[in-house]
Amino acid sequence: MISKKVISVILGGGAGSRLYPLTATRSKPAVPIGGKYRLVDIPISNCINSSINRIFVLTQYNSASLNKHIKNTYQFSIFSSGFVDILAAEQTPDSPGWFQGTADAVRQSLKHIVKTDFEYVLILSGDQLYQMDFAYMLENHEKSGADISIATIPVGEREAPEFGILKSNEEHIITSFIEKPSKDKLTEWKSETGHEMKEQGRNYLASMGIYIFNRKVLFNLLESEKKDATDFGKEIIPDSINKYKVISYQYDGYWTDIGNIYSFFEANLSLTLDIPPFNLFDNSKTVYSRSRMLPPAKISGTTINQTIIAEGSIINAESISNSVIGIRSRIGNGSKITSCYIMGNDFYETLDDIKNDEELRIPKIGIGNHCELKNVIVDKDCRIGNNVSIIGGNHLENADHSLFSIKDGIVVIKKGAIINDGFEVR
Repeated sequence: MISKKVISVILGGGAGSRLYPLTATRSKPAVPIGGKYRLVDIPISNCINSSINRIFVLTQYNSASLNKHIKNTYQFSIFSSGFVDILAAEQTPDSPGWFQGTADAVRQSLKHIVKTDFEYVLILSGDQLYQMDFAYMLENHEKSGADISIATIPVGEREAPEFGILKSNEEHIITSFIEKPSKDKLTEWKSETGHEMKEQGRNYLASMGIYIFNRKVLFNLLESEKKDATDFGKEIIPDSINKYKVISYQYDGYWTDIGNIYSFFEANLSLTLDIPPFNLFDNSKTVYSRSRMLPPAKISGTTINQTIIAEGSIINAESISNSVIGIRSRIGNGSKITSCYIMGNDFYETLDDIKNDEELRIPKIGIGNHCELKNVIVDKDCRIGNNVSIIGGNHLENADHSLFSIKDGIVVIKKGAIINDGFEVR
C-alpha cells in the first residue's frame, strides 16, 4: 500500500499578519473555522482519509493553542504506527535561528524526520481549505517516475498574480515556473487546463503549495544542493525543474488559500450554502477535530435561514441568516445576526460568574439582547452587551481599534473584547 511509504509534513505557517487580528494570539493553522474546527484539522483530516497516519506538524509563531489542540485531538491506538507529532522551532548549536521559510523549516526538522521509515515526503500547508485524496497523487507520482510532484489548480487572470504559476508539457512534466508573476507577464503563462476550466476563464496552472518529494531528492536539495535556500516556491521548485523530473498533478476540486480576512470570511459563509463547495456532510471525507462532550444546541423563538449552529449553543435571537455560529455561543433575545461568523466561546459562565459580571458592570459572555450584527466576525470569548449595532460593508474604511479591526468591509471583533451596551459601528 503506497500510503505506508509516505510521511506527511504540515507547515504551521509564519506570523499570519494578513489574518490579523485573528492571529494576534494564535498561529494561522489554529484559527477556528466552520464553528467547531481549526484550520490545521483540514490537512490532517485529508491525510487520515487518504490512509496517511504518520504526520509531523512544524510550528513556530504563537503555537501554544495549536500545540494544545493537536495534543488533545489526535491520538492513535497503541497498536497503530500512526502519530501526529509537533516539531517546534528550536535553537541548537547547528541551527541557532528560527525557521526562515518553508524549506528552512523542513531542513531544520530533518534530524527528527529521518528517524522514520519512508520513501516519499508529502509537504502540506496548514492554512488551506480543500478535500483531496492524496492516494491518487501518490500513485501518479510513483507511476510517472517523478522526483517531485506539485499539486496544481487552474486559476483565472485575477488570482494568478497571487500564486506560483507553471507550465507543463503533454506528459505533465513541468517545464517552467514563476513565483507571483505581474499581470503584464501573464499572457505567456497560459496553459491547457481542459475545456471546462477554459470556459470558466481558468487558463493558468497555479501551485497549491502541496508537494511530494522522493526521500533522497529532498535530502539532497536541502542538505547539499540548495542548503542556503529558505523557500520551496521561490527557490527549491524553480531550481529543480531543469535537474529533476518535476510533475504537475492537476486538481479540479474546491481549494482556497486562507490568505486574508476576506477569503477566510467567504470560505466560512460558503459552508452555509445548500450545496457547499466544501462539503462537511460527506462520510468518506470526514473532517476530524477535538471531541467535546457538549450538549445539543438550544434554540428558542428564532427564525433561522441558511445557517450552521455548533453544539453547546444557547440561542434566543430574533433571526439568524447566512451565518456560522460556533460552539457554546450565546445570543440574546431580539438580536439579528446576518452574514456573520460567530466563533463561540471556550467556556460557560456559571450563575456566580454572571452575578460577578453584573457587579463589575460588564456584559455576560456572548451576544446580548436586541443587537444587530451584519458582515461581522466575532472572535472567541467576546462579551457584547445589549442594543449593540455593528454593520460591516464597503462603506467602512480599513481601520484597527483596540476592540475591533475593519478589513475589506468586514468588522472583526477581537478575541475577548468587551463591547458595552449601545455600542455602534455603522
